[in-house]
Amino acid sequence: MSQPLQLPRWIDIGLLPLWNLAVALLVAGVVVMVIGHSPWQALTVLLNGALGSVRGLGYSLYYATTFIFTGLAVAVAIHAGLFNIGGEGQATLGGVGVALVALWLGAKLPAIVMLPLLVVAAATFGMLWAAVPAYLQAWRGSHIVITTIMFNFLAAGLNGYLLVNWLRPADSMAVESAEFAASARMPALHQIAAALGYELPSSPLNLSLLIALAACVFVGWFLWRSAAGYAVRAVGSAPRAAHYAGIRPRAQVLLAMALSGALAGMVGINEISGVQGKLTLDFVAGAGFTGIAVSLMGRNHPVGIVLASLLFGVLYQGGVEVSFELPGFSREMVVTAQGLIVLFSGAMATVSAPLFARVYAALMGGRHG
Repeated sequence: MSQPLQLPRWIDIGLLPLWNLAVALLVAGVVVMVIGHSPWQALTVLLNGALGSVRGLGYSLYYATTFIFTGLAVAVAIHAGLFNIGGEGQATLGGVGVALVALWLGAKLPAIVMLPLLVVAAATFGMLWAAVPAYLQAWRGSHIVITTIMFNFLAAGLNGYLLVNWLRPADSMAVESAEFAASARMPALHQIAAALGYELPSSPLNLSLLIALAACVFVGWFLWRSAAGYAVRAVGSAPRAAHYAGIRPRAQVLLAMALSGALAGMVGINEISGVQGKLTLDFVAGAGFTGIAVSLMGRNHPVGIVLASLLFGVLYQGGVEVSFELPGFSREMVVTAQGLIVLFSGAMATVSAPLFARVYAALMGGRHG
């Protein structure tokens, strides 16, 4: 029996995602036209809102930072043969960890000490929250999809309980914690520029972007350059063969999910320390689920995840501008268009692969004939 043709990397992680994006934009354009608007006008407003100004670009990169963290979290788990859909809960616990450390030590420590502690807290809380489903999968046989999605609800409940009963100021009716001290706030880009004598429009973009890019470098090294990463990928590809070769699948499941949870927990740095300055109820706002589409579209590779995160950052920021600028174009219509792009670019990322494989095989057969 002939083996299925393997697409070259430039098609698999380059041409194929671009094709999926083009199909997604075409279908979204048809939907926009059906509801009575010009697809070209909507696309122009979207791109101008997301990339046409320094402030818009700042917002797009701010959203992209969060999606890099959640996309990397999903990718690490997928390489271990796991489908971690608990990024929402792990990001929530990362934010809780940031808030607890910030409220406890923020007034006592300078920023140069405080900010690294917050990074460690976010990663640790996210890691511990993911380690429980990992243990249940590896040692008790519970399915990782079921446990991680249940832990999303548990995380939301725990966050609400802490805010209502412990972290909310006594004189406040808002379900949110007290404001963090200045030392616990991740510096924003426009604040850094002002300190250097430059003026930039204010935006939520902060130094978490650099942490996200560093996380991409680390994940790339870990998965493809380290012995531990090789063991994780071996278990994900063939757990029985890996076990026969002396690799312990249970330990690799625990390691992969712990790293995945730590990456998702880093969302708390961007959102809680970098933007909110306090713990709030729903600060993750679906980013954990968006990370699934980001990882799939990025072919579970850090470079692809960065590019996919930029795309989704543009969609989120540009979508807000479209709902403001186009009369009658409601927020629900924007969400519908975004959902179509997620569907075709993320969830259906491999649907067109057989077509590309046949075309590629025909071209290669013509060359060799």
